[in-house]
Amino acid sequence: MILKQEFLEKAKENLNIARLSFDRECYNACANRAYFASFQAAVAALARHGIQSDKNEHAWVQSEFNLQLIKRKKVYPSKLRTYLLDMQDIRNKADYSEKNISKRIACKQLSWATEMIEFIEKE
Repeated sequence: MILKQEFLEKAKENLNIARLSFDRECYNACANRAYFASFQAAVAALARHGIQSDKNEHAWVQSEFNLQLIKRKKVYPSKLRTYLLDMQDIRNKADYSEKNISKRIACKQLSWATEMIEFIEKE
């Protein structure tokens, strides 16, 4: 059984590492950790509502977070709907592309992660 608090703690740890990475101009690492912070926060939010999977695959978490917690239950604002997918796209570019993530994109990624975690913590 997934415990909300444990995944929320992991999310906050990854957010801290994303901030440190940003401050040290490690923008690819920032983008990576910011995405995982948001992903783990989404897992925590789903667990809080009894929605769980043994594997927590990225597509499943993104889909269920959007469908169950934004569209159906309206727990979170609709502006969060695209965050996980957009953030994963940026993370994939950071991890698998020959190009580096810019400071501006890393800042956006960090901002989205912070906002998402704050919404999930408040609930």
